Amino acid sequence: MRFDVFTLFPNMFVGPLGESILARAQKAGLIECAIHNIRDYALDKHRTTDDIPYGGGGGMVMKVEPIVRAVREVVPDYRDPDVTVVLLSPQGQLFTQRLAKVLSRKRRIALICGRYEGVDERVSMLLGAQEISIGDYVLSGGELAAMVIIEAVSRLVPGVLGDPTATFEDSHVSGLLEYPHYTRPREFEGLAVPEVLLSGNHAEIARWRREQSLRRTFLRRPDLLDRAALSDSDRAYLRKLRQELDTFQEQE
Repeated sequence: MRFDVFTLFPNMFVGPLGESILARAQKAGLIECAIHNIRDYALDKHRTTDDIPYGGGGGMVMKVEPIVRAVREVVPDYRDPDVTVVLLSPQGQLFTQRLAKVLSRKRRIALICGRYEGVDERVSMLLGAQEISIGDYVLSGGELAAMVIIEAVSRLVPGVLGDPTATFEDSHVSGLLEYPHYTRPREFEGLAVPEVLLSGNHAEIARWRREQSLRRTFLRRPDLLDRAALSDSDRAYLRKLRQELDTFQEQE
């Protein structure tokens, strides 16, 4: 898996790509990350990459020529079905674990980091870029969003995580939030680890974790339940939770 990042601020990636899981994955040859300065592909001696918008308005718009030229030179096979060009944009499709899994099947991903008021619309048109947003809020540019995508997708590349099953129970993988975790000490400031986790009964532990996952999702992100794969026992437990909540609200 190779990531090619196109940005006006390449130094922003030095720290995140040089630490922890991403650093080890690169060292092992499981992923490759290359950072490209869009200014290097500008057409004038001043390395201009932005200009005033047609039609007026505040701010500047990133120019089409340097970006298209950069991607075409660095990723000549950008139209290959096994290659995806991504434009980080607040207008894009919301980035989810499901989308991360789709992207993890690609051989190569080109990430274009927007800045200023936006990117010339012709960039997406000419490169067939998939526009992606990491959330409904405003950032100064696409660099942090690109880092999020690299991290989330890399975790799904075989071998990147030491334990091949490590991602299976992560929040959002199953459509639910993950259950709570505990480690030593057994008790801290009056708060004890749930007894079931100390029982050694793996079936009971699995049941407890599933119920806790359902409970957290029900209380914190009930919208996820509409898309989650639920068993009959899951639905029965959720009905019980709803009844408990209704009873509590009536007593108040």
